[in-house]
Amino acid sequence: MADVPIINPNEKRINEAVCIDTKRIFDSCVSKDCAEDLRVTFYGGSQDIIDRAESIKTRDCDIVAVSIDVEDVPFNRGYYNVDINFYFRLRFDVYGGPFSNPQTVIGFTNFEKKCILFGSEGDVKVFKSTYNRCNNQLDRPESPQYSNPTAKVQAVDPVVLDTDVIDIHHCRRPLFTAFPESVRGMVDDANFRPNPRKAVLVTLGLFSIVQMERDAQLLMPAYDYCIPDRECDCNTQDPCSTFQGIDFPVDDFFPPERGDIQNNSLSDNPCR
Repeated sequence: MADVPIINPNEKRINEAVCIDTKRIFDSCVSKDCAEDLRVTFYGGSQDIIDRAESIKTRDCDIVAVSIDVEDVPFNRGYYNVDINFYFRLRFDVYGGPFSNPQTVIGFTNFEKKCILFGSEGDVKVFKSTYNRCNNQLDRPESPQYSNPTAKVQAVDPVVLDTDVIDIHHCRRPLFTAFPESVRGMVDDANFRPNPRKAVLVTLGLFSIVQMERDAQLLMPAYDYCIPDRECDCNTQDPCSTFQGIDFPVDDFFPPERGDIQNNSLSDNPCR
């Protein structure tokens, strides 16, 4: 019953042109950044462990926050400076000697990048009506919203290219401490140890896409309302019967060959 479509596919034709209010992408760019020798900030007792380290290995790195600032470009109408600050959390395995068990510590670092994108012009104040059913408030004053462009950043967790622990006297990178509250809240002790003896530098590879968006009214061809084209499958079988209907995960037990991986990678990349 669930395979029977509710709407005839032959009837899906353009019926009219409708006006929608949505975000329009005016400009975008792709970035492939190699952030070299970023100094890692450690809080609390993590710095004490780093000071006793003989070697260090990065376990993983992820993006925990991003701050974005958009400003007009002087004498260049419609263009905007986009200042982006990525905040990363890294986990390290720290070894105090050749045969010692590793200790896991968490550190943070940041990377700043800039770009200029076109966002068009227009500075309109937008007001929207609201209705509070509980209090029957129909005309409550509302603060304005602005139609200025907004920057949107898409990024994947970075690739750790290099990790190095050095003596603090050989480190030329200043210690970054202006992390947002959301980042500092990830550790129990957000205090710094005075007079650290060693510093950790990492090199990260980062892929990102930056878009400049603005609210716009667009005229779009419309087929019809978005009515679901299939019925809900109300599965009333017992859990074991449902499990028996799942295919055996052969690929998980037998890893693919090198040629299979290369062929899939080529087919998944439409830009080649």
